[in-house]
Amino acid sequence: MNTLILKHGREKSLKRRHPWIFSGAIERVIGNPKSGDTVQVHSADGAPLAIAAYSPESQIRARVWSFDAKATANAEYFGRKVKQAVALRDALQVSNHTNALRLVHGESDGLPGLIVDRYADVLAVQFLSAGAERWRDAILDALVQATNCEAVFERSDAEVRKLEGLEPRVGFARGNRNASRCPITEYGLHFRVDVAQGQKTGFFLDQRENRQRIRALAAGREVLDGFCYTGGFAIAALAGGASRVLAVESSAPALEVARENLAANALEASKLEFAQADVFAHLRLLRDRAASFGLVVLDPPKFAPTAAQAKNAARAYKDINLLALKLLAPGGLLATFSCSGGVSAELFQSIVAGAALDAGAQAKIIGRFHAAADHPVALEFPEGDYLKGLLLLKE
Repeated sequence: MNTLILKHGREKSLKRRHPWIFSGAIERVIGNPKSGDTVQVHSADGAPLAIAAYSPESQIRARVWSFDAKATANAEYFGRKVKQAVALRDALQVSNHTNALRLVHGESDGLPGLIVDRYADVLAVQFLSAGAERWRDAILDALVQATNCEAVFERSDAEVRKLEGLEPRVGFARGNRNASRCPITEYGLHFRVDVAQGQKTGFFLDQRENRQRIRALAAGREVLDGFCYTGGFAIAALAGGASRVLAVESSAPALEVARENLAANALEASKLEFAQADVFAHLRLLRDRAASFGLVVLDPPKFAPTAAQAKNAARAYKDINLLALKLLAPGGLLATFSCSGGVSAELFQSIVAGAALDAGAQAKIIGRFHAAADHPVALEFPEGDYLKGLLLLKE
C-alpha cells in the first residue's frame, strides 16, 4: 500500500486521535497515491499509526479513516460506519421532535468530508473531501440501505471542494423527486426546505434546539431577527407568543421560502414582518429611528471560514452586535451566534464584550448556545465545534 512517513515528532496529534495530517507533517511519500486513495500512515521510526485518504492538492494532505492501521477501507467498512452514524441518531430520539436531522457529521462520525442531512424522505449529501469523493458510490449505496430513502440529492458545491481539487456537483445522486420545497416538521412547526438551492443543504438543522429556546423566551416581546434566512427563528418566536417580529434578510429567494413557511403554520401572520435589506444597513436605519426591541436574534453567515480570516470577521461581528445592543431595550435579550470555524468561543465572547463596551451597554451572559445533539463533536476534534452562541441580558 502507498505510505506516508511522518517527520520526527509529528505523530503526536495522531496518537491523540486527531484525524488531520497536514502537508508539513509529512517527511516523504512511498508509492504514487492518487486523489482519494487509501494510504498507510507511519511514524518516522516506521510504526504504523492509521489508514487515511490522500489528498495531494490540499494542505490537509490526508484524513484518517481509521486509527487501526490494520483496517481496510472498502464498501463494507463504509457501510458499517454509515449504519453506526444512523444508529446514534436513533438512540438520541431526535425523530420524536422532527423528521429533519443530521445523519452524518464528517470527522465526528469517522467519515471525514461527508455531510448527510435527512429531510423527511429525502437525503441531502455533501462530499467535501478527496476520500469521501473516492468512495462516493459505496457511501450512497450504504445510505440508501441504512435509511430506506430512495431520493438522495447531492449538494457538493461548497467552496472547500476547490481546496481538494474537486469540481462542484449538484443534482440527484439516487432517485428523483421535487427537492425545491421539501416539507418538514420541527417541534410542531412546518417548514419548506429548498434542498436544491438553499444554503448548506437547505436548512440550518444545527440551530433546532436554539430555535426552540428562542420560542420559549419570546412571549410578549418585540423581536428582531437579523439574517432570518427562511424564517426559522422568526417563526419560532411568533409561535412562542411574540407581540411583533421583524425579520431582516438580504436574499429574495430565502424570503420567498420564509413567507411560505409562515403560511404553512397556523399563526397570526400579521405580527411577522419580513424586510428584504442588507442587515447592517437596516439595523443602522432602525437605530436612527430609535427603534427598540425586547429580543434580538443574530445568526449571520460564516464571516470567517478559517482562522486567517478571523481579523476581518471580528470587525463584522463587532459592528452587528454593537448595533443590536443599541436596539435592545433595558431588560432585553440578545441571542447572538457565530458559525465561523475560524472564530473560537473565547474570541467570540471577547468581540461581543467589546461591542457592548462601545455601545455603552451593560450586559450579562445568562446562557450559551451550541449545535443540536445530532451534530456531535469528537473529543479529539475540536474543529467540529463550529457553532457557538451567547444569550445576553441587557441591564
